[in-house]
Amino acid sequence: MSVPPAAGAADRPVQHLDAMPGMAAAFARALAPSRRDEARLPRHAVQVSGYRQDPARLAEYSRVCGFTLRDHVPPTWLHVLTFPLHVHVLGDRSSTVRLAGAVHVSNSMTLHRPVGVQESLDIAVHAQNLRPHRRGALVDLVGTITVAGDVVWEGVSTYLASGMSTPGEPEEAERPPWEPLVPHATWRLPGDLGRRYRRVSHDPNPIHTSRIAAKAFGFARPIIHGMWTHARALAALENRLPASYRVHVDFLKPILLPGPVGFASTAREHAIDATVTSRDGSRPLLRLQVTEAP
Repeated sequence: MSVPPAAGAADRPVQHLDAMPGMAAAFARALAPSRRDEARLPRHAVQVSGYRQDPARLAEYSRVCGFTLRDHVPPTWLHVLTFPLHVHVLGDRSSTVRLAGAVHVSNSMTLHRPVGVQESLDIAVHAQNLRPHRRGALVDLVGTITVAGDVVWEGVSTYLASGMSTPGEPEEAERPPWEPLVPHATWRLPGDLGRRYRRVSHDPNPIHTSRIAAKAFGFARPIIHGMWTHARALAALENRLPASYRVHVDFLKPILLPGPVGFASTAREHAIDATVTSRDGSRPLLRLQVTEAP
């Protein structure tokens, strides 16, 4: 399917960047507190064209997340490549929503076809769908990756900006009922996992690596990145995944480091359900579903 630059945002102005923005400066802007309670988003998209992937970084990412190293890349890796643009968009002066301190509540991504590590990528991100939540405002960061004009990957990360306001009444999303289960596997997450994932994801948020920063945000210890847990769950399923698919995850509870978690999966017709749980399977921490690509 052929698309214009900044696919999915054809009516938006596009800011073209010569290179991927540095995360240190972008995250520093994202840490600056907003002076407004009303949530506002930038109108424009940002795009980096001709991005060349780093095979060495990909290899380390695969090791940290549990993927087998292949010629084609995991879809969560493609999310990692869009993340600096997430930070850049919400660090814009026209944005009152700051990514630092926002809670990543869900992620959806569609892999339209296998993407090779040697392929040159055009990466675009924009923010949209600002809506009220009982604890603040929700916003979607939409990423699109194209190769030679064809969409190969799309992702939507939904963040909760606590304490922000936006017009309208919040919709109460009902979660499916939970029944405790016996995990199929136990993962023991080491204390340095946040640092290891930071090196490959380039996500510098200190709540994943610093006990002091974690406590400042209300956590007893550092927490692992939600996108690591997403990637690790997908890696556990990789031999059962088709060439193209859609995967959706809900991040339900933070996972403290170090500590054990459970994992279980169930195959259904045209779908796979998976859950990361507490060690004993009594509480869900992340829910994942893989379905056929639309």
